[in-house]
Amino acid sequence: MDKLIGVLKIKVIKGINLVVMDTTSSDPHVIITMGSQKVKTRTVKNNCNPVWNDEVSLAVDDLDAPIKLTVFDKDTFTDDDFMGEADIDIKPYIEYLRAELRDLPEGSIVSKVIPNRQNSLVEESPIMWKNGKLVQPMCLRLRNVPKGELEIELEWIKVPGAKGLDP
Repeated sequence: MDKLIGVLKIKVIKGINLVVMDTTSSDPHVIITMGSQKVKTRTVKNNCNPVWNDEVSLAVDDLDAPIKLTVFDKDTFTDDDFMGEADIDIKPYIEYLRAELRDLPEGSIVSKVIPNRQNSLVEESPIMWKNGKLVQPMCLRLRNVPKGELEIELEWIKVPGAKGLDP
């Protein structure tokens, strides 16, 4: 608990236009890694536009640790097929969490992260007030494949007794 800063909840919402890895479709799932932690979504059968709405959590003890999302096609008798990857940069989100904003009107956008060569964003990613919390929805372009995107949403969970976000 000495090193724990907090928990990052990632809602993996859906995949868009993912590559076909089987004959006519794919059976995608997402694996998210940060340091030695590894979490995954469920597999959606026969769908290149899967809807997961799965929530996974990572215990954060290093705000600089890279977070990678990798999409795979589930295969029964062989290794799963790679369907693309994307990285998440949580630093802009963390910056606004540290401001400890309170009681903003629902849907208020406090900042936008602009797509660039260093991030995987497809479009501007708002940092916004939703259901009494600061969240960041993102649409990520998958790398190392011809096509495919992932929609996710970040939410920070404070943990009692953890170090917290104080610099």
